[in-house]
Amino acid sequence: MDYSVGIDWLIIIASFAITLGSQWYIKHCYKKTIEITAKRGYTGLEVARKILDKNGLTNVTIGEVADELADHYDPTRKSVTLSTDIYRKDTIASVSVAAHECGHAIQDKTGYKFLRMRQKLVPTINFISSAGYIILMIGLIAGITSLFWLGILLEVCILFFQLITLPVEFDASRRGLDNLQKLDLIEVSEVKEVKKMLRAAALTYVASAASSILQILRLVLLNRRNDW
Repeated sequence: MDYSVGIDWLIIIASFAITLGSQWYIKHCYKKTIEITAKRGYTGLEVARKILDKNGLTNVTIGEVADELADHYDPTRKSVTLSTDIYRKDTIASVSVAAHECGHAIQDKTGYKFLRMRQKLVPTINFISSAGYIILMIGLIAGITSLFWLGILLEVCILFFQLITLPVEFDASRRGLDNLQKLDLIEVSEVKEVKKMLRAAALTYVASAASSILQILRLVLLNRRNDW
């Protein structure tokens, strides 16, 4: 029995399970909390505007996008973009996601170090994401060990970027929740559901990092047992 092949399949299955499991979990939490009306009656747009204004971010604009779960903060344009359901509805999901994205805007204003590091790395990581896979394939097909190891090194760089993203996302959720409570935008009884939604969103980034670690492990094992 070829145990190395078995390990390969275990890693592949585990990686898929982590990715699909995290996607299912956030969609499950989203679909549940998007149906729960927030008691204060504020829409995601109203919550975002209140948080931004109270934190001296009146210059930050708020836009709407049709795609589901496409919410984000753009530090170059100083804009928060919310998906339609988040932007227009007054639900737990709406206020949670809107507050989280405002958390990123506050990070930007205060010079949060991990956000700064992430911003500086984005152009490089965008290039590496494209080049890394090509280099790996060339190294594997041509049997060039050094090239294959270079591809693995580039994948490690992507993992480093993902690890930097984790504190950025968790901190944005913390700031978002703090503002929701401090500005009395949610009731005490709603805190539990808000935390659940925020935690689900953050766990997707944890899952991505875990999946990357498994893929790098698989590539290292593949490289070590290949007869170049």
